[in-house]
Amino acid sequence: MSRPDITLYTCQTPNGIKISIALEELGLPYKVENIDISKNTQKEPWFLEINPNGRIPALTDTFSDGQKIRLFESGGILTYLAEQYDKDYKISYPKGTREYYEMTNWLYFQNAGVGPMQGQANHFVRYAPERIEYGMTRYTNETRRLYGVLDQHLASSKSGYLVGDHISLADISHWGWVAAAGWAGVNIEEFPHLKAWEERMAAREGVEKGRHVPTPHTIKERLKDQKTMEEDAAKARQWIMQGMKADAKH
Repeated sequence: MSRPDITLYTCQTPNGIKISIALEELGLPYKVENIDISKNTQKEPWFLEINPNGRIPALTDTFSDGQKIRLFESGGILTYLAEQYDKDYKISYPKGTREYYEMTNWLYFQNAGVGPMQGQANHFVRYAPERIEYGMTRYTNETRRLYGVLDQHLASSKSGYLVGDHISLADISHWGWVAAAGWAGVNIEEFPHLKAWEERMAAREGVEKGRHVPTPHTIKERLKDQKTMEEDAAKARQWIMQGMKADAKH
């Protein structure tokens, strides 16, 4: 079987669109399975064979030995795609270079910092069944602090990207989260360099195509309508609470 033979298991989340953006930037063919997390599809046995943690995104491919390989955790998937398919360094840098290690710094910064902190801010600001000021303040402020780190770093970037002279895994990993800043109660206007970077990224063809996989990426439009935001949060709150109860049983 020829390579690539990629199937992406995803839905419309900041972590999910990281992978489709990377695939589009690389120009790789891929198939898509839309995972309905509101129905806990990611907890079904067939999906747990691909990602035992029951989260999206996940990816399968035919490996170089001709056998199937599974990938889960967005940072791991991005690293795999770069190492296996980015021979021209469109979204990465050669191993062992300063740029490679700097890219890895920011990739881990997002996966260990921005994603978890902003995810918790999302939960307390939008989904918690009761208003818990401490949780809202704790995680929104930490997200703002991390945005400040990014903003200061980008202020000194000559290229406008997080690392080196072109887009990399560092940028791709962050974009979906920053584009959804308002959902976590963070005002992107406080961070002008980060805002300019987000807009510059959004203008890229690969980002534009990838962000709409597997469904339209509408967070920016929704953030402009308070009523729509409240309705969306209320709908999501129901299945998130149900999912938490299901997780607690295991």
